[in-house]
Amino acid sequence: MSRKILWWIIFLVVVVAGDRLGGWLLQGQIDQSQFRYSRLYTDRAGADILLVGNSRGLTFFQPYIEQITGHSTCNLSYNGMPMDAAKALVLDYFDRYPAPTVMVLDITTCDRENKELLAAFLTYSAHSFRLDTLLHGRQPKVWWGGQVSNLFRYNNEVAQRAFFHRTTTDKDWLLDRVIAPELAQNMAAQKNYPLEVHPYLVQQLQETVAAARAHGVAVHLVISPYFPGFDKKVDHLDDLKLAVEQATGLPVHDYRQALSESSSFGDFQHPNKKGSLEYIDLLQRDGLF
Repeated sequence: MSRKILWWIIFLVVVVAGDRLGGWLLQGQIDQSQFRYSRLYTDRAGADILLVGNSRGLTFFQPYIEQITGHSTCNLSYNGMPMDAAKALVLDYFDRYPAPTVMVLDITTCDRENKELLAAFLTYSAHSFRLDTLLHGRQPKVWWGGQVSNLFRYNNEVAQRAFFHRTTTDKDWLLDRVIAPELAQNMAAQKNYPLEVHPYLVQQLQETVAAARAHGVAVHLVISPYFPGFDKKVDHLDDLKLAVEQATGLPVHDYRQALSESSSFGDFQHPNKKGSLEYIDLLQRDGLF
C-alpha cells in the first residue's frame, strides 16, 4: 500500500471519527437543554395542558396559564410548524407521558407544508421514529445527510434554539413588543396573506385529534386573534375552519376578532404579551382550560 493511500485512509478515519464524536457531544448538549423538544424527549415535559400551534401557538403564554389554572403546561408550538410535524410530536408525547387533561390546538398549523422547518427536526429524529419516518418520506436528501454526517443534524435553526435555551426556560417565548404605529395605521394597504387549505395537513390534524380523544383528552380547536381587520386579509380562513370542523366533528373556537386594541399586538398576526394575557382570559372564560 502506497503512503499516499495510507494517508487518505487515515484522513477518512479521522473525519468519520471526528464527525461521530462531535455529533455525540452536541447531542449531549441538546438533551440537557431546557428547550421544549429536548424536554419532550428526555422525560421532562409531562403536563396537564398540552398546547399546539405554529408561531401563533406561542401566544399561549405558559406562565400565565399556569398561574390562573394551577395546572402545568407543555407547549409544542414552533414558528411555521406544519401539522404533519405537530402530529409526530403530539403522538410522541402520548407515548411518553400520561395523557394531559386538555389539548388546545390552533388550526392554522394547516396553513402550509413547511419542508424547510421539517428538515430542522432532524436534530431530534434519533429520538423519534415518527420524525425519522416523516423526514425520510418528505425530505429524503436531508434524511440521508443525517445518515452520512452526525454533525449535519445540528446545522439548523431548531438546534440553534435548543443551544440558546441550554440553561434558560422557553416558557415565555412570545412577542413582547407593540406594533409600530405607522404600520398599524397602514393596515388597510397590506397585501392579503395567502393561507391555503391543504387536505393532507387537515388529515394530519384529524388524526391527531382522534388520537388525543382516544386517550381521553378534551380537545379544543382554536383560531387565535389577528390584528383588528387583518383577519379579512387572510385568504381562505373560513374554508380552513369549515374543512377542520367537517374532518374532526369538533367546533373551532374562533377568536380571530377577539382583541380590538392595536396595543395588544406585536404584528398583524401575533398578539404580544399584553394581548396574550387578554386572549388567555377569554379561553378560560369559555372553559377551554
